[in-house]
Amino acid sequence: MHNDLHQEPFGLMEDVYVDESQRGGGLGTQLVNEIVAAAKEEGCYKLIATSRDARPKVHELYRRLGFSDHGREFRIDF
Repeated sequence: MHNDLHQEPFGLMEDVYVDESQRGGGLGTQLVNEIVAAAKEEGCYKLIATSRDARPKVHELYRRLGFSDHGREFRIDF
């Protein structure tokens, strides 16, 4: 994605899902690491990861992989 504030693109990562039966085995870590690598390959200056407040385990994973909590997302669904 692009915006007018930067020449480089940025990435948006949302709806990453691992089936409950497969959680805890490193698949989520592998998926996120591949997405991070792809964003770097594309020259992104940042990668935004969205997650609902009700997903603390996902937030722990993102922090462990180097993401920082940078605010909140507000939206209106139509």
